[in-house]
Amino acid sequence: MEKITQENFEAQYTDPIELERIDKFVCDEMSRQIHRYIKGMSGSKSMMLKFEEQLSTLTVPEKEKAIVHYIDLNRKVLSGLDFKLVLTRAMANYCDTFSYLLELVNDKRRWVFYLNRIREKYIQYHEVFEENGKFGIKDHNGEVLVHPNYDFLRTPYVYVDDLCMMPVIAERDEKMGLILPDRKDTVVADFIYKDISLRDESPYFEARLGKVKGTLDNEGHFTPLR
Repeated sequence: MEKITQENFEAQYTDPIELERIDKFVCDEMSRQIHRYIKGMSGSKSMMLKFEEQLSTLTVPEKEKAIVHYIDLNRKVLSGLDFKLVLTRAMANYCDTFSYLLELVNDKRRWVFYLNRIREKYIQYHEVFEENGKFGIKDHNGEVLVHPNYDFLRTPYVYVDDLCMMPVIAERDEKMGLILPDRKDTVVADFIYKDISLRDESPYFEARLGKVKGTLDNEGHFTPLR
């Protein structure tokens, strides 16, 4: 029989029920962390309910993916978060006795496996890359989200209260616009603006069209400021 190591632990360790349930309880804990983050950012109760309502319709794998996307846009949600505490709470929810909880927590190989699993699942940041003097965006796995066709890109690290796909600020031919990181470079706001910057609240973009300042929403609608 092959020796069990940290690298082959998942393949050799045969308890799919434990794996599935701890994944589920970790997901619940991460959802609660986002709830606390929205509340800490002075978000309204309606914002929290909106977020939780969206998550409630998803399967655990879908929920994990949605939370990963949310964290990528709101990286401060992890500020002060201890994954060891998240894992301990998830294990406590899984165990039916205190002695079994102690057994899990004190099993170093199992503990390290689950802790690494949490980090790998939930910390998946996209990054801007350069190719032939132009910029694009890749996801955590190296898949291209925005092709390297732009002179400037700014990814939207902002406080948002839902699971929407946020547009990216892009520059092309000395004009600014908004595009989606959807692997298709879908244009949300045409490349007609002199400048676009991020705002701390919705609508999340401020733009200058000629001499007129205004805001841009996630669908590219421009509203002049009064």
